[in-house]
Amino acid sequence: MLRRILIDAIRSDPDWKDGYYTTQLRALRSANVLFGIAPAAVRWSLYQLAPNRAQADRLVAERLAAPFTADANDFLYRWDASRDYNPAPILERITAALLAINSADDERNPPELGILEPAIKRIRNARYYLVPAGPDTRGHGTTAMAKFWKEQLAAFLESAPRTAKRSE
Repeated sequence: MLRRILIDAIRSDPDWKDGYYTTQLRALRSANVLFGIAPAAVRWSLYQLAPNRAQADRLVAERLAAPFTADANDFLYRWDASRDYNPAPILERITAALLAINSADDERNPPELGILEPAIKRIRNARYYLVPAGPDTRGHGTTAMAKFWKEQLAAFLESAPRTAKRSE
């Protein structure tokens, strides 16, 4: 749904002109900030940054004023291209060692839906690590913070099967 809202925000901007715009779209910056804040609004970490209306307004203003160089067509393509991605039909064909990491407070891929665990079981050399939610986690953004999973990655890499083929 969020991808659809981002895509529609770009395409409905009067300056988009079917992708033949001459200046970057005003709606793009707002949509990007919304996408970064709205799904995470219930997280403790965001509440700590902005526990009242004045601080929340300041945080939004700072994010809207932050440098933003994304191109509208690139942004649109990025989000539109991932809307129908579904590796489920061919999971058994994955032979590489795989470590899937998610966060317990991930608002975009909520673990309580129970989608990832059965999928991981279908991949021969796969493991799953769920980062516990806490005051320092950042929902979907937690997986970009290695401090939460670096030990699990090191252990995984140490035990991962070595299957590389050498060329003669």
